[in-house]
Amino acid sequence: MKLNKPIQLLAISAASIAAAAFLSACATLTVDFVYVTCAKAAGPNNYGEVNVYEINSQSGRMRQIPTSPFFSGGRNPVAEAVAPDQGSLYVVNRDDNTIVQFQIGSDGKLYPQNTVNTPGIFPVAVSAAKGFLFVADTYAPLPTCSPASPCSGSVAVFPILTAAQAGALKPAQPANTLGPAVVNTSISASYWPLTLPGAAAADTFVPAAINVAASGSYLYVAGYDANTNAGYVFGFAPGSDGALSALPGFPVQVGAHPSGITSDSSGSYLYVTDSAQNAAYGFRISSGALTPLSGSPYVTGAQPAAIVLDASAKYAIVANTQDSNVTVYSVNSGSLSKLGTYTTGTQPVAIGIDPSLNQYVYTANFLGNTVSGFQLNLSDGSLLNSQFSPSASNPNPTAVAAITHNGNKK
Repeated sequence: MKLNKPIQLLAISAASIAAAAFLSACATLTVDFVYVTCAKAAGPNNYGEVNVYEINSQSGRMRQIPTSPFFSGGRNPVAEAVAPDQGSLYVVNRDDNTIVQFQIGSDGKLYPQNTVNTPGIFPVAVSAAKGFLFVADTYAPLPTCSPASPCSGSVAVFPILTAAQAGALKPAQPANTLGPAVVNTSISASYWPLTLPGAAAADTFVPAAINVAASGSYLYVAGYDANTNAGYVFGFAPGSDGALSALPGFPVQVGAHPSGITSDSSGSYLYVTDSAQNAAYGFRISSGALTPLSGSPYVTGAQPAAIVLDASAKYAIVANTQDSNVTVYSVNSGSLSKLGTYTTGTQPVAIGIDPSLNQYVYTANFLGNTVSGFQLNLSDGSLLNSQFSPSASNPNPTAVAAITHNGNKK
């Protein structure tokens, strides 16, 4: 049937209103943006990629935004962190020794702004807090250090510039630009070496993970002695200028092969996964010192790679790489009690939780080339698969980070 012109216009107007309402609803229902780095080389520069997902607040569905993925700005991205104001994403490209700053648009899109070189060799982990970005490098920047002749790792600290500080640069830069790496005056260089004490001083310490306690007062680096396969945690106190002071009594011997590290939202407890012993170690933080928690170490699945706590610190969730699953624990005065285990995609290597509702959990599944999503029941700690989970990603996802959408934070 052929419509006359007035009716056609009415039909078009109604369709337009319906489409606008649909788009508005989609925008309203997007509660978070999740950023997943993928290591497999792509494009003419062999860069890695960053997949950007919008998270539906009702179903937890992860859907890539239309312009995703974005090039990571370097080769083999392995870690990422969000600026404290959630305005920028920092992506660590291991093979290029670089950190790329992306400005984050209101629609979740990434806009590359600046690239800095890490002082060390092969960055592996990053953490941001209190106006600074902390980076762990596999090797210290010494002429004798290389994969053929390995040496111990190091830590570098970059100031995250405010809008006023960045705007005063010549030429002016956006907020969250990284300033020059902080100088360690004791060695007149822009890094802090991670050297084991005593007879192990000549051994090679390999850093694996880094975490800043919520207060910003303490920095912890976990890794292992490549010569003896003994695990350690180094502790530092960052000064107001970002300079690090070693905490007394560190490094602390922890397990055999630390793989992941996190602290609770109050900065009272620290947890370290051990991929060799299939365990998670828990500690109480007191003036920076670590005291083992009751029942620690806690049994995990095979080869735990990462651990995350929900914002209320009621639950801890561990990603078990070899088992391709996650284990959920209840948290009571810091101690962990196992609640259940849930299947993910193949080989989860990173885990995150949404910052808006403290409700959705996601894992980066390295060999599965997927991202698994779950809804966390805050009453009993059970996990329910998010709608259409797992979601496809580019090959070899390595890390996850998330921001709230339009400030939708509880």
